[in-house]
Amino acid sequence: MTTKSKNDAPEPSNKLSWLHLLQSVFAAALGVQSAKNRERDFKGGSPGVFIIAGLAFAALFVGSLVLLVQWVVAH
Repeated sequence: MTTKSKNDAPEPSNKLSWLHLLQSVFAAALGVQSAKNRERDFKGGSPGVFIIAGLAFAALFVGSLVLLVQWVVAH
């Protein structure tokens, strides 16, 4: 049985960066995602973070559509 000593190098974190999170949310919104990125998301991402990012994206998308329609109707 092996144990870790204090001198062992820390394991690399599987946590997703903000850029990867945004890429995944945009890919999900468009319905395209590579298998490699999907695996990365499932291994390193928290479901709560993806839910919050997805809801924020949806709110921004709907809000921008509402503003665009109001602008077009006004002109």
